[in-house]
Amino acid sequence: MPCLVCSFGRMSSRPTIVGEFQGQFRWHVLDKGIQHVYIKPRQPRLNGKVERNHKIDKDEFYRMLEGVLTDDTDLFNEKLKEWENIYNFSRPHGALDGQTPYERFREKVGSLCKQ
Repeated sequence: MPCLVCSFGRMSSRPTIVGEFQGQFRWHVLDKGIQHVYIKPRQPRLNGKVERNHKIDKDEFYRMLEGVLTDDTDLFNEKLKEWENIYNFSRPHGALDGQTPYERFREKVGSLCKQ
């Protein structure tokens, strides 16, 4: 059975989409045959990939926005799309031995097609 690990184990006092629809979400993934597992709150070591991504966003994406008014949703979304393209197609990743995610994806797909 596939497994989905989530970091929102407790309901928050502030309204969130996750908190508001948490029960419906849980039943939906179970109906799809996916086991839903929560991790403990405030345990970044259990959620390292997400925490690392937040750090990269803070250090690189939001730095790219310096001096840009981000209350314009269209402008923010345009900059976010630009960042996603840089991150996935141009930016080398240390964890991928200097490859971009797209290059690694193409490599993996190519090796699967040869099997």
